[in-house]
Amino acid sequence: MNGLRASRSVLPSLSKIIIPLNMPTAAATRKRKQKELFPHKVTSVTEIIPGVYDFQIERQFDFIPGQVVAVAISHDDEPRLYSIASATTDSRMRLLFDINPRGLLTPKLPLMTPGDTLLVSIPFGRFTATHDAAWWIATGTGIAPFISMALSGYHMDKQLLHGARTPAEFYFADLFKEKLEERYLRFATVENSPEIQKGRLTTYLRTLEELPLDIKYYLCGNANMVVEVRDILIEKKVPFANIVSEIYF
Repeated sequence: MNGLRASRSVLPSLSKIIIPLNMPTAAATRKRKQKELFPHKVTSVTEIIPGVYDFQIERQFDFIPGQVVAVAISHDDEPRLYSIASATTDSRMRLLFDINPRGLLTPKLPLMTPGDTLLVSIPFGRFTATHDAAWWIATGTGIAPFISMALSGYHMDKQLLHGARTPAEFYFADLFKEKLEERYLRFATVENSPEIQKGRLTTYLRTLEELPLDIKYYLCGNANMVVEVRDILIEKKVPFANIVSEIYF
């Protein structure tokens, strides 16, 4: 998965969405370019595991957990969208991303140092937290908005399904183990451990005979996972209106 470029999606059938999910529409591109960007000072750049970064900047605006910001290094660049991964009370704003070698922004971000200037928009988006019961479902760095939600006190009555390749890729696992306890379920496709189930989270979902039908399901991660989970939920009679998605591609 490359940099966290996110969009809230109402997903049609799989056959109709493969191209749109992997290519932003002209309207979406124009919308990003229209966002006014403000200079923010970089405060820290930390490599969590090879190629994955905890990137923090000074915080200038309030936000609702789950929202995104448009980011660029120069006003000539096309902004990219990143989910906020920090608490609403933090003085800094955290962005979580992995490197896309062919990307226009993520290869440059790790080269920045504290004191450098990054251009950032006012937070926006509708993939936002509530205190109602819900399931959170994420893969890889798609965990970012749920980090913000958990740190900001929206973890009650939530269950989190988190998929990754290896145990090292369960970012901020200690936070979720503390906040969610047995309601934090991890699924690794390459390695496992006593606390981590082997296999894909979609396989787990298919084994469940019933799912709660009166709660929201928040899906965040790569497009293929989001589409597959969406289809599984619909097959299990979850109302389409109860499925909220954020695509990372």
